[in-house]
Amino acid sequence: MPQITVDYTAVLEDSDAFDMDGFARALHEAVVEIAAAKPEACKTLFRDALSAYAYEPMDRQPAIVHVTIGLLAGRSEETKARLTETVLELLRRHVTPEDGVTLRASAEVRDLDPSYRKFEG
Repeated sequence: MPQITVDYTAVLEDSDAFDMDGFARALHEAVVEIAAAKPEACKTLFRDALSAYAYEPMDRQPAIVHVTIGLLAGRSEETKARLTETVLELLRRHVTPEDGVTLRASAEVRDLDPSYRKFEG
């Protein structure tokens, strides 16, 4: 805990548009500060999407990034909202799409299910 997943479209992988290392470092610092998580507990998984679709026609695919943060229950709604706003600000700083590509970013913080368990070995 926390379990962090960053889904992003392949348009960001083909360039230096997404500073994943810098984003992960800054995100972990924010989670520690805002959600009182332990630094060594932060784990982030980046997953690239091969394709994505939006409602309106596009000349090029948008750069879509969605961040999900799973935390043990107990954080207030205010804390979760502050964390999601911080995630969006960090994405604005660490994602610079090429000209003509629109960034569509979203984030959510959710409580991990009570059945959550982990193993390190």
